[in-house]
Amino acid sequence: MKSTIVMTGASRGIGRVAAARIVAESPDAHLLLVVRGDTGARLSAELGAGKVSHVSADLGSLDSVRSAAMEIRNRLERDALPPLRGFVGNAGVQYTNALTEGPDGFESTFAVNVLANHLFIRLLQDRFAAPARIVITSSDTHMGDFRHNLGLVPGPVWRSPEILARPGAFARPGTAVAGRTAYSTSKLATIYLVHEYARRLPPGIDAVAYNPGFVPGTGLARNAGAAARFAMRRILPILTLTPFATDVSAAGRSLANAALGTTEAPTGSYVDRDQVGRSSAESYDERREAELWDVVERLTTGCANA
Repeated sequence: MKSTIVMTGASRGIGRVAAARIVAESPDAHLLLVVRGDTGARLSAELGAGKVSHVSADLGSLDSVRSAAMEIRNRLERDALPPLRGFVGNAGVQYTNALTEGPDGFESTFAVNVLANHLFIRLLQDRFAAPARIVITSSDTHMGDFRHNLGLVPGPVWRSPEILARPGAFARPGTAVAGRTAYSTSKLATIYLVHEYARRLPPGIDAVAYNPGFVPGTGLARNAGAAARFAMRRILPILTLTPFATDVSAAGRSLANAALGTTEAPTGSYVDRDQVGRSSAESYDERREAELWDVVERLTTGCANA
């Protein structure tokens, strides 16, 4: 079945592995990468000339995301791409504070990890052709316990989404602890929105949250200090020899399986590596989910209760 899969976060780490596997394992799929800067042509050529294309976007800017989404719409409407059957929102950032502000005035972790995905999905929603699957990369940091976080990332601290969207939402906002809290909280928010997509999207358009587990050696710590970057690159990868961590190749393979539907999962599911599991008890809260939906709708598309 001919298809287009739109993917963010494919330039490095698990996304790069997943993109290569999608191209290799799905000969009828065209992979459209959303990339920052001028890396798109090189990455497309490396992954598969003719089977991979790109659009440029700064995911921290809603105007840039809108422009990229409209370009994708235009290509689909001109039949320059096969029918849209997939979206993989894999891009994610983590800062050393909770004060980093994007061009729209939103806290950058929330803007990239939550708002950008939502805006892409909403602007492309009527272009999806069933059967289609949306995959949003979450994180087991949202669990908030040592077993899942190894004491490295604080658990989420939920507040009104209006507050979470703005810089300074957490205690001691200038610290790395606040930045990591912003990250785990944003990943809880992605699960809430996946539940809402499952309720609100048309039949045949499924949405799942994907958890790769703890994956040392990725670029997630690129904004951290030198010691933390060194630990992520050189020390923590040894944990992949234990059940406490996942190596980049395995995590990328699992993401590709989630995107292609090789891992069977009903809409609204939490895919933990290669199987459907349960996210945290806190992540099942319909009141929070509805409130978050209304806020992100207003912040991104200018409407609510859609």
